[in-house]
Amino acid sequence: MKLHTLLQAIPFIQIPPENPEIQSIVNDHRQVLPGSLFICIKGYVFDGHTVAKDAARNGATAILSERELDLDVPVILVKDTKHAMAILADAFYGHPTQKLHLIGITGTNGKTTTSHLIEKIFSDHNQSTGLIGTIHMKIGNREIETKNTTPDSLVLQSVFNDMTNENIDTAIMEVSSHALVQGRVNGCDYDIAVFTNLSQDHLDYHHTMEEYAQAKSLLFSKLGNSYIENKPKFAVLNADDMASNQMMTVTSAHIITYGIEQQADFTASNIVLKSGGTSFTLHSPEGKREITLKLMGKFNIYNALAAIASAYVSNIPLHSIIRSLESAAGVDGRFEPVMGGQDFPVIVDYAHTPDSLENVLKTIGQFAKKRIFAVVGCGGDRDPSKRPLMAAIACKYATDPIFTADNPRSEDPLAILEDMEKGALGMNYQIVPDRTEAIKKAVGSAKSGDVVLIAGKGHETYQIIGDKVFDFDDRLVALEAIKER
Repeated sequence: MKLHTLLQAIPFIQIPPENPEIQSIVNDHRQVLPGSLFICIKGYVFDGHTVAKDAARNGATAILSERELDLDVPVILVKDTKHAMAILADAFYGHPTQKLHLIGITGTNGKTTTSHLIEKIFSDHNQSTGLIGTIHMKIGNREIETKNTTPDSLVLQSVFNDMTNENIDTAIMEVSSHALVQGRVNGCDYDIAVFTNLSQDHLDYHHTMEEYAQAKSLLFSKLGNSYIENKPKFAVLNADDMASNQMMTVTSAHIITYGIEQQADFTASNIVLKSGGTSFTLHSPEGKREITLKLMGKFNIYNALAAIASAYVSNIPLHSIIRSLESAAGVDGRFEPVMGGQDFPVIVDYAHTPDSLENVLKTIGQFAKKRIFAVVGCGGDRDPSKRPLMAAIACKYATDPIFTADNPRSEDPLAILEDMEKGALGMNYQIVPDRTEAIKKAVGSAKSGDVVLIAGKGHETYQIIGDKVFDFDDRLVALEAIKER
C-alpha cells in the first residue's frame, strides 16, 4: 500500500511529498524491514522516538511521530501515535473486523471462561471461530501464544486479517480495561459487547473504582449508533451488577440482560451446586429449559448465562446452545482439578481478586467435608489495597490459609506478605514465602475429605521474581507434591 493511500485514514495531517510503498507497520525498531512504516510509541518505560534513527537505518521508509525528527526519511507528525496506530493498522489490513462477527467480553472476572464457552457454542454449530484472550489466541484449530489479554492494535489487526484470510466467521475476544483506555481496540467493529462483572482490581492503574468502571464502559460506547437490519449491535449485560447501569447509559445498542437475582432476559433458578458440576433451570424468551453443567460454582452459571445470551442474539438455536454448554469441560487454570491418585480434591484457580477468591472458596465450601487449605498470594507491582482483602477472605472461608508468593516482580515478597497480614490479624494462618514449599505443605497436610485450593496463577507457567522469569506451573508443582506423599 502506498504511503499516501494509507495516510488518507487520518484527516488533517501534513502528508509528505514522498510516496513510498509500505510493506509493513511496526512499533519495534528491531522488527523493521525495508519498506516498514515505523511508529514511535512513548510508553511508561521506553520512548520509541529515541530509536527512530535506528529504525530508519534498518530500512524504515517512513516514520510516524509525535514530534519533529531530523531524519532522511519522511516523518509524519500526529498528536497521538497510539491512536493513529490503531487507525492505520485497521486501514492497512483492509478493515478486517467489518468482515467478522466480533464479540468482545469485558469485566473483572469470568472473561476467559465466558469467551471459551461462546467459542465452543459457535464451533459446535459448524461456524469457524477465532479466539483472543488471556490463555492464548486461536485461529480455527491453530493456537498462538499471547503476552497480553488484549494485544496492541498492530498485533490485533494483523490477527484479525489472518482470521479473514482463513475464512473465520466469528471472533471472540477478551477486552481488558487497560486495552480500552490505551486505545488498543480502536478500529474494532464489535457486533456484541458482553459485561461480566466489576470488582476491585487494577486500582494501581485506574486509581478508583469509578475510573475502572469508566474504562470498562468504553467497550459499550464503541458499539455503533446505526440500527442496520442485517447487522444489529447488542450489549449483553449482567443485571445483578450495578455497574451495568453505567454500560447501559453509554451505548445505543440493543440491550440484552442476564442474571440470577434480578429480573432479566435470561435467568437461572432452582440452582443445585455439586462437586461434579451444576444444574439449574434456564428462563429465556423461549421459556424454561433444564441445564446440567460440568462446570462448578455459581460464578460459572453467570458465565454460562452470558454465553447463552450472546449466542442467542447471534441466531444460534437455544437447543444447540444448551447441548454445547452441557458438554463443555473446564478451562485451563479455572477451577482445574489436579489428579494424582490422591483421595481429596486439589484445585488450581486463577482467582487473583477478592471477589474471585471469595467465589471460588464459597463453591468449595459447598462440597468440602472437612478442612479447606487455601494457598494464596498477591502479585507485586499491582494494586496493594487488595492484599489485606484477599487475606481476610482466605481466613474467612478456609480453615487453613497459607500465604505465599505469587509473582512478586520488583517488590520484596516479604513486604507483600506483610500487607496481606494486615487483613488477617488475630486469625489462623501460616506464612510460607516459597510458593513450592507452600503448595507442598498444603498437599502434604491434607487428608480424605479435605480440599486444597491453589489460587492466583491458574494457567500461568511462569513466576516473575525481580526482573527474571522462571518456569513455574502450580499444576505441575501440585502433582509432584501429590506423588511425594
